[in-house]
Amino acid sequence: MSAQIAPAPAEKNWREANDAVGQFKRGHADILKWEKQNTPVVQPEASAAARLSLMSPEDAVRQAWLFHRGLVKPMNRIGAANVDLIAKGQWADVDPVWQRKVDDFGELLEVAAQGRKAWIQAVAARQVLKQHRDTLDAAEAGNELGRRMVSVGNWSKLQQAQVQLAQSSAQANVRRAQHAATQAEATLIKTLGLTGVHSAITLPDRLPEMPAQAMSPQVLDARAVAIAAQLPRAEGMRNGANARLARQAYLASHALAVSSRDEVLKVREFITEETVLHYNGMLKSVWDLLGEVSSQSQAVASAIEAQRDFWIAETDLQWVLQGGAPDSFVSLGGGGGEPAAAAGH
Repeated sequence: MSAQIAPAPAEKNWREANDAVGQFKRGHADILKWEKQNTPVVQPEASAAARLSLMSPEDAVRQAWLFHRGLVKPMNRIGAANVDLIAKGQWADVDPVWQRKVDDFGELLEVAAQGRKAWIQAVAARQVLKQHRDTLDAAEAGNELGRRMVSVGNWSKLQQAQVQLAQSSAQANVRRAQHAATQAEATLIKTLGLTGVHSAITLPDRLPEMPAQAMSPQVLDARAVAIAAQLPRAEGMRNGANARLARQAYLASHALAVSSRDEVLKVREFITEETVLHYNGMLKSVWDLLGEVSSQSQAVASAIEAQRDFWIAETDLQWVLQGGAPDSFVSLGGGGGEPAAAAGH
């Protein structure tokens, strides 16, 4: 009686993995993800220095004001209610007459704008970084799948090299995004006057939701006229020119951000879902799937950057409509690596 031949270890492991595929909605990709999530990890030690928590742009604005002690006087002059409106970004509800009546009111707004925009940049950079890390996770899962397929002879080394290249590309994107996030956080810390005091800051996972509708051109024109009436003639003319630039940036950035969110992302999500279904039905290859995951990731990152650009443009617009003069206005689609707009000094 001949003895039954036992499968080789690699083949046996691969068969066992295949047997478990049916338990997961997305097949091999979910198995690899499950393995990674259930691998014990060593928890990092708690930082010795307490982290500053800035969970809203209001927190950043108030922290920036603390660094500029001379602003206490104009804050007292305009009253707590107006200070709260400025901190919360509701500048349109502040009477523009304060620009003429209170010394250093312009500086109070400038510091608020700088703190708010630095916070927006830092939150957006972290959000983009997380997106690229998620893509890297998928690429690593695909590369691991490729190694297993090669080990049992189901793939050639050329096929495995393609998914390995996808992982390398995803890793490069993570490194770029990590650098951008580190730079944005350092800029925020410096803007708030916390260099040497805090080396890291706790921020929310995502930017605030955008308003469904942008302010109408009629409302913006009325507010531009109101602030121009409070300024000397020459300064009022300069403010009018800035108001036109700020309004154009604001309306364009809102339209782009809404389009990215409501049109591009929805189409990309549909394509990704269909690609996953075709992959699970063995109609698409693993690198087809990884390519689509990468494309969707880039679409999400672009949508985050569009949302970031809107909030920066909105800050600049509100600042201009209170008499401010930013050095420049947001460059739409400027990318996550560099600040999209510089605050006035």
